[in-house]
Amino acid sequence: MNGEKIEMTSDTQELPETGEIVIATITKISDHGAYVTLDEYNKIQGFLHVSEIAPGWVRKVNKYVKEGEKKVLLVKKVESGRKEIDLSLKQISKDQRKKKLLDVKRFEKEHGILKNIQEKAKLTPKQIEGLEDKFLSKYDSVYDAMLNIAIKGSNEIEDLKLQKKVMTTIEDICSKMKLPSVELRGILEISNNKSNGVELIQKTLSDAENVEDAKIEITYLGAPKYRLSLVSQDFKTAEKSLKPILEKIEKSVKKQNGVYNFTREESIKTGEG
Repeated sequence: MNGEKIEMTSDTQELPETGEIVIATITKISDHGAYVTLDEYNKIQGFLHVSEIAPGWVRKVNKYVKEGEKKVLLVKKVESGRKEIDLSLKQISKDQRKKKLLDVKRFEKEHGILKNIQEKAKLTPKQIEGLEDKFLSKYDSVYDAMLNIAIKGSNEIEDLKLQKKVMTTIEDICSKMKLPSVELRGILEISNNKSNGVELIQKTLSDAENVEDAKIEITYLGAPKYRLSLVSQDFKTAEKSLKPILEKIEKSVKKQNGVYNFTREESIKTGEG
């Protein structure tokens, strides 16, 4: 499984390709459009024509773009001989913009991780490049590698045969990483008319909180309602954990001739996944 390698320098290509999505900084605005520099291509200049800023007639360019702003743009045409790059803002969808910004954020994070490892372990540029190659031989990205180590421990990369000082540095960095997580929430409505109904409900909910691969919290909201919160590393793992928990609660409540209902609330995602 090979990932895309991160170059430690920003000048990875002289010019972008037609159809590529790039990050640009607006440097100058004119009546005909805006001049920009491409952040990922060593600040080479490009031009955003007024007709490519927004659908319809654009009266004032500075209503849509301002000097110093960063924009996600589409490369429409590249004249390599003259180094002219024509760009478009209006042809970028919300999903493309979101994905590009996430890609850039992840790139910067991965670049920071490699730099941190290099400085702390006192590695040469060639050694850090070799470490990156090893990560990408096993994972899709440096971030995926570090995330797996943070979750599963350094045994996850024993097969990469890293130097002890490198392994120690990686373990230290991973121990401080903020792991992505998701929270599934919902309202449990449980009642039991038996004389010891409250005790039976409490025992049922207490037993349900003991689960691997997830953190469960059940909060009393006032009879007969309880909020169930389940936190795990991703939606797939969370859903896999939630299903048997709810089945266990429902089975226990109904076995005691109680009433059970569960209503899902909106899920919450934190960190990067």
